[in-house]
Amino acid sequence: MTGVTEQQLPAGHALFARYAFPPNELGYCGPPDADVLLRRNNAADVAASAKEFDGAWPYLNAIADAVGRHDALDEDVVRSYWVGGPMLADVDPVTLQTRLRTAFTGQVTGLLADLPDGHALAHHSFHVFVVYPWVRFLDRDPSTPLKVMQDCRVRWGTVQAVDDDWAVVTTQPLTYADRILALGEPADERLRWRKDGTSLAPRPAVGQTVSAHWDWICGALTDEESAALAAATQLTLDVVNNARS
Repeated sequence: MTGVTEQQLPAGHALFARYAFPPNELGYCGPPDADVLLRRNNAADVAASAKEFDGAWPYLNAIADAVGRHDALDEDVVRSYWVGGPMLADVDPVTLQTRLRTAFTGQVTGLLADLPDGHALAHHSFHVFVVYPWVRFLDRDPSTPLKVMQDCRVRWGTVQAVDDDWAVVTTQPLTYADRILALGEPADERLRWRKDGTSLAPRPAVGQTVSAHWDWICGALTDEESAALAAATQLTLDVVNNARS
């Protein structure tokens, strides 16, 4: 069971809540009351919470503006930011880069300030790898920044086992060698799919491809969605490696 009345929400609101709850629960992003996103039973509350995600909100608005959607929580817009897809190509990278530099003025960022114009991508991986400052610390001791970026990025993987509130999922962890940030060989992660009877998505099934954010499974992915997530992630990795070369 999910323990929520998600079906009462607009699809985009529900999708945003699934992906935004894990960092919100940890206190990393968004307003103090993470239970708003876990309950997912009031559209106005979820929308108000989403606007307080200073990281995600500029990207959602950029995608919505680029494709002519009036709602930044439109389902396709939200999926594009967290997962990926063809809408990302509609967002002008120069305009987005200017928008992000304005949005994060005064904040310590990773590569955003020095990144050549025209390389921004309206995807969560760009925020994790380029905007967050963790990339700066890779050459000091990569273990901590790699762990944070691995957990913070939305990743895809195959469910190997499900046990009580947890599942074993095979994903590709981030690696760092010879100053190149990349995806490594598949490895198993133990991820939460339910807590105290409440989940972000239905119980995962063995063999299913799922997405994960921090230590939560956020839902099943179609082949098309997992390919879009992989493509957007790799594109951002290429941006990072080219900028640091």
